[in-house]
Amino acid sequence: MLAKLQLRAPLWLLLLLLLLPGLPAAQGQGAVASAHPMATEAGIAVLADGGNAFDAAVTVAAVLAVVEPYSSGMGGGGFWLLHRASDGFDVMLDGRERAPLAAHRDLYLNDQGEVVPGLSVNGPLSAGIPGQPAALVHLAARYGRLPLAQTLAPAIRIAREGFPVDEHYRRLADWRLQQLLQWPSSSAQFLVDNQVPPLGAIIRQPQLADTLSRIAEQGHDGFYRGPVAQRLVEGVKAAGGIWQLKDLAEYQVVEREPIRGEYRGMKITSAAPPSSGGIVLVSMLNQLSQFDLSSYSPVIRKHLIVEAMRRAYRDRADYLGDPDFVSMPVARLIDPDYAAGLARDIQLDAATPSHHRPPGALTEGHDTTHYSIIDAEGNRVSATLSVNYPFGSCFVAPGTGVLLNDEMDDFSARPGVPNVYGLVGGEANAIAPGKRMLSSMTPTFVETEQGVAVLGTPGGSRIISMLLHGILSLDAGEGPQAWVTRPRYHHQYLPDLIQFEPGALSVDEQQQLQAMGHQLKPLDSTYGNMQALFWNREDGRLSGASDPRGIGETLVK
Repeated sequence: MLAKLQLRAPLWLLLLLLLLPGLPAAQGQGAVASAHPMATEAGIAVLADGGNAFDAAVTVAAVLAVVEPYSSGMGGGGFWLLHRASDGFDVMLDGRERAPLAAHRDLYLNDQGEVVPGLSVNGPLSAGIPGQPAALVHLAARYGRLPLAQTLAPAIRIAREGFPVDEHYRRLADWRLQQLLQWPSSSAQFLVDNQVPPLGAIIRQPQLADTLSRIAEQGHDGFYRGPVAQRLVEGVKAAGGIWQLKDLAEYQVVEREPIRGEYRGMKITSAAPPSSGGIVLVSMLNQLSQFDLSSYSPVIRKHLIVEAMRRAYRDRADYLGDPDFVSMPVARLIDPDYAAGLARDIQLDAATPSHHRPPGALTEGHDTTHYSIIDAEGNRVSATLSVNYPFGSCFVAPGTGVLLNDEMDDFSARPGVPNVYGLVGGEANAIAPGKRMLSSMTPTFVETEQGVAVLGTPGGSRIISMLLHGILSLDAGEGPQAWVTRPRYHHQYLPDLIQFEPGALSVDEQQQLQAMGHQLKPLDSTYGNMQALFWNREDGRLSGASDPRGIGETLVK
């Protein structure tokens, strides 16, 4: 953009633009970090064509919906954290899914009141009403400057022409193979001859291209009314789901005030309910601010971080849900004085046992995606999107190409019973018609004296603790590469375990933590896929990194 201004703007105006706060120096069009190279490259191209960060956010999300069906899609939802540089405005677009109007509190219970295994994660009964199409339309209309026909064009082209299968796709398709085989529309779209596609096979999705084209032409009504809506509802009902046309017609994006906090001079702006992320993140940081972490040994630091996680995740289970349905003590939960009270009983040499509830499954968390964008004007986007489990519900509504989510599992099917991530919840997150389920997605901005970080990650219940690790790395003076590569460990109150990646805890640290009373669960594989950018205030330079655990790409141009 600045290059274009140089051709027609007087020198004094160009200098003024460069001196405005929040604007990087002329570093090209900006930066994009996403979980797939095709999405990153499409986002950079939109910036080069005169789009802003919000236009690029539409393009990146739509391309990810095509090339990462295991992580996100037009049949899912998410949260878009936005910063508009011209006036410093911050907002979170809530494109979270809603429960169908025919849903009820005991939807996944049998006659004995027990949760039916798999009912909330497989097939169309597990699907909430998608929010991503509405969010992209809203983002383009309210904040972008390019038409949807332009910003959705790369996704439409890739859906028609296809993309090559990589090992990551093959691994997750294999993981969900039996469920994908349940639905002919799904196996035809994502498999080859009812098998996991071979490496390099081309996945084409012409029906999804048609749906994206309708959205490009008709906006909100292209998905939520008319032929696409009719096919979605007919397909869901024929396969045992409970959607109605009214569910789609009534869906709206909600703009929400982000959660804000501070840690050691850093300003945190993060996701608000129905995301639990911002509240839990700020609570953990507030607790840790009671300690000078640098003065302790590495193992004591990790013990303190785990204890802060434990307490913040306990409050998540007890208090948080959809703000349009339940009253939550948000101001208290993010108050530093409240956190000081939580931290008061943390002992330096002993773990605090969590109250026992049944442990849940511990899954890999490849079922969400994140991207970060900064443009040359200083606008920025941190967006975390999901279909919940890998390949969502595994159900594609026939004639639409839309793979539906299984986000209904993020409700508390029965208070105290864990979901597929082992997270428990209470009445605040019980199923109700039209309600948005609680989430762990945590798109975040961090402002320091040196600059601004834009970051986020997939990873199910571990998302929030990964953001904590990244922010603590930033506080230690490290850059984006360190934030995304730092070995990770996690505690979520219940189950009462420290989960940790290979190499995250040394043998000696494991022994010391066990001596303090911690229970450990070493993981066989890594988790998360953080995408991070940093704008340096002093020289305007942009830098970034994509998590080496994934196949993402960061471009700065």
